[in-house]
Amino acid sequence: MAIDAGNSKTDVALVGPDGSVLGAARGGGFRPPVVGAERAVGSLAPLVEEAARQAGRSGPAGAGHVSACLANVDLPSEEEELTGVLAERGWGATVTVANDTFALLRAGVGDDGEPTGVSVVCGAGINCAGIGHGGRVARFPAIGRISGDWGGGGYLSEEALWWAARAEDGRGEPTELARALPAHFGLTTMYELIEALHLGRLEPGRRYELTPVLFAVAGAGDEIARAVVERQAEEVVTMAVVALGRLDLLGEETPVVLGGGVLAARHPLLDDRIRELLAERAPKAEPRVVTAPPVLGAALLGLDRTGAPESAYARLRAHYAPAGDTAPAGDAAAADDTESGTESPSEA
Repeated sequence: MAIDAGNSKTDVALVGPDGSVLGAARGGGFRPPVVGAERAVGSLAPLVEEAARQAGRSGPAGAGHVSACLANVDLPSEEEELTGVLAERGWGATVTVANDTFALLRAGVGDDGEPTGVSVVCGAGINCAGIGHGGRVARFPAIGRISGDWGGGGYLSEEALWWAARAEDGRGEPTELARALPAHFGLTTMYELIEALHLGRLEPGRRYELTPVLFAVAGAGDEIARAVVERQAEEVVTMAVVALGRLDLLGEETPVVLGGGVLAARHPLLDDRIRELLAERAPKAEPRVVTAPPVLGAALLGLDRTGAPESAYARLRAHYAPAGDTAPAGDAAAADDTESGTESPSEA
C-alpha cells in the first residue's frame, strides 16, 4: 500500500507484486500537527477502504507492506509516532514512514543502482531532502519561519499581499499587484481585499489562488513581482546546493528533482532562474521536474522494500506516465521541457 499525504490532498494506492495498481483513492489534506496523529491517520481510513474495494477486497486491505510518505512529518520523532499509529491500523504487515519529499526524490531517480540525488518540493510550503552514497541522508526541519524556510505557495501569496498593501497605502513601491490581487476576486482595492480576508468574507484558503496571479504579474514585467519570484528561485537552489554539499555530491553528476505545484507548473521566470543558478553553483547538477503524482514515489519505495522484479517498476511507472514526466534519472526525457500533467500552485 502506497500513501502520499500532502497538505491539501492525499492519494492511496494498492499495488500488486507485479507493479500493477489494483485500487486507488484520493482525499483531502493530512495535517497531524493541527488535528493530532490519531485523527490524521483516521482520515485515511475511507481512502484505504475505497482502494481495497476497487481491488476486489471486501475486508481489510491486508497489504504486505505500507509505504507512507507524509507531509508535516518533518522530524524523526514525528516519523516514529506516525509509524506506530499506522501500524496499529493493521493495514499492512510492516510499515515505513518518510517525509513526502522522499517520494518526489524516488520518483525522479532510476530504479537500478544506488538512488542518489536531491529533491526540492515547493508546493504549499517548501522542503528539501537528499540521499547520498551509502544511504547518507541530508534534510531540513522544514517547519516554517522558525526553521529558516522561505517560500511555497502559501508564503508567496502572503508576500504578494504584503507588497500590494504597502503599494496602495504609500508605504511601499508601486506594483501592479495592488490592482491584480483584488481584481482576481472581483474587488477594486487592496483595502477591500484586506477587509474581506480579515472578516472572513473570503475563505482563508482562497488566498492560495493569488500565487498564479503573482506569477502572471511577474511575467508581465512588474519589478516587485519579479523580485519575489527570483527570491523563490534563490531559496530552491540554496536548499538544493546545501544538500548536495552535505552529501559530497557537488563534484559528480547528480539529479536535482523538482516538484510540488509551484515548481511543476513550470513558470518560465522561476524555472529558468533555478536552472541558471544551479548552473552557476552546482554545474554538474541535473535539474528535472517530476509532475507525476507523488504516490508513484511512495509506491516505488514500497517495491524497493519488497524486492520487486524490474518489470514491476516499469509497469508501475507506465501506469502513472500519462500524468507527467516520470522518466528515471539518466533518461534524457527526464530533463526535457515537457509540461504535461502539471498542477497549479493552489493544488500543491
